[in-house]
Formats: sequence, C-alpha cells, structure tokens
Amino acid sequence: MRRAVVYLRVSTIDETTANQEHELREIAGRMGCEIVRVYRDHGISGTRGAPAFDKLCRDAARREFDMVMAWSVDRLGRSLQDLVGFLSELHVLKIDLFLRQQGLDTTTPAGKAMFQMMGVFAEFERAMIAERVRAGLARARSEGKRLGRPPTAPVLEKRIREALATPGRPGIRVIAERFGVNPSTVQRISRPFDGASVAVA
Repeated sequence: MRRAVVYLRVSTIDETTANQEHELREIAGRMGCEIVRVYRDHGISGTRGAPAFDKLCRDAARREFDMVMAWSVDRLGRSLQDLVGFLSELHVLKIDLFLRQQGLDTTTPAGKAMFQMMGVFAEFERAMIAERVRAGLARARSEGKRLGRPPTAPVLEKRIREALATPGRPGIRVIAERFGVNPSTVQRISRPFDGASVAVA
C-alpha cells in the first residue's frame, strides 16, 4: 500500500482544516493509500516559516512517504517560485502529488505530464533570473561597483561538502539552514555532486 501524507494550512487560527482532512482521508482510502502522517500549519499566510511544511520537506528528502495530498495548490507556496521549487523537488524524489481543488493526481498520465511541464516552467524561470542577473552585473560594472559575495570560509565549505556527500542526505535548503548559509551557496558547492541527483528540500 502506498504511503501518503496530508498537508493542511490555514491563514488564521480561527479557520479549521477538519473538513478538508476528512475528505482527503476518504479519497486516500479510495485510491488505496494509507495516510501515515498529517502536517498542519495554523495561522500562517505562506509556507515560508511554516514549521509543518518544513518538516514535510525534510521527511520527503528521507523518502518517508510516496505521495503528498493537499486541498489546493495555493496551500503549497505563496509564490510561483516557491511552488515550482517544491513540485520540482517532489518530482526528483519520485513522490506523487494529489491536489483536490485542481483535480491533479500525478499517478495518472495527465498528472505526470503536469510534473514534466513544471520542469519546463522551472527552466524558464532559471533562464529569466540568469538574464536579469547578467544585466544587473553589467550595469554595476559600468558604474564601477565591486561585485561578488565574500568567499565561503574553507572550513565551512568542507563541512558542507561532507554533508552533500553523505548517503541519504537532506536537500539543499535543509543543509543551508543547518550551516546558516544561503541555499545558493550550497547549490554552488553541490555542483560536483550534480550527477548524484541533488534535491533542494
């Protein structure tokens, strides 16, 4: 039986998730899935700083379940960038997604195609960001500004490399939080490990 988890988030502490949870549990039963955990964030307007969502991402990186079920796509991120990142992460980890309001089920051919489209959107977003960065750097150089972040301390970089090389390691965002650095720093250090399927939880 496939292991599923439910993620529920409401923006105010007065809202309830009981009805959503009940219906998602019924759907899971019809799909032949076992709900192994429910993650709840109350009174939080977005997934940033949402403790239950952060725990879900860490557990996903450890492959503790096979499917994430949520009521609606807007529960999974407060921006397109957040959403694309999360869906891309699930795709890399081979974890399916079910969204009740959007009728999305990635165990179906149509749902799998949606995951593939997420990859296209993610690539487009990366290309647009890179273009804006290049334009900004060129403008800064033309104005004589000094560019670049301070280099990462060798000892810290060594510890991050060791964490990246550990079998069954968590994703990039989790490692960045552990060492108190920006995820982009961990992403840069992870490049030698790209062939090992780098997750970004």
